[in-house]
Amino acid sequence: MKKIIRLTLAIALMVSATAASAQKFGRVDLAAIVTNMTEFKEAQTNLEAYGRDLQDQLEQIQVEFNKLYADYEKNVSTYSDSVRQLKERELTELQQRFQDFQQIAQQDMQKKEAEIMTPIYDKANEAVKKIAQAGGYVAIFSTTQDQPAAAGLAYFDPAQLVDITPAVKAELNIQ
Repeated sequence: MKKIIRLTLAIALMVSATAASAQKFGRVDLAAIVTNMTEFKEAQTNLEAYGRDLQDQLEQIQVEFNKLYADYEKNVSTYSDSVRQLKERELTELQQRFQDFQQIAQQDMQKKEAEIMTPIYDKANEAVKKIAQAGGYVAIFSTTQDQPAAAGLAYFDPAQLVDITPAVKAELNIQ
């Protein structure tokens, strides 16, 4: 009886080792791929131009503020209380406008980057998927040589992997 159990266990271990070795995993440096795509170079040029336009607009507001402030400093002693308050309010409003524009410009830059870069990443990801499927890979990990901690999953064959999301949700008591 013990021989049968040992034999069954040995066969099970060999089968599981064979099945595990049949699965293919790979890695890809998506950053190196994307930065070498011709579309990326064009996108970078467009983003830089867009950024310069936003920076020019910010500088115009700053110049306007500096002029108003210099005028205020030069003539503050000659202003009546009501004129002084009006000038101070103008300066405060212009400063607030500068800060608001700065935030909006940053958001616009992020939106523009996503708009321009998303199709490039989609194209690279489609190529990874095509190569992975053709090569019979179960999973492809995205790695960067300089930052191994930033590695992530670039492709996976859902039919070959077990989704543990429901178990993790249950563990965390998430409905």
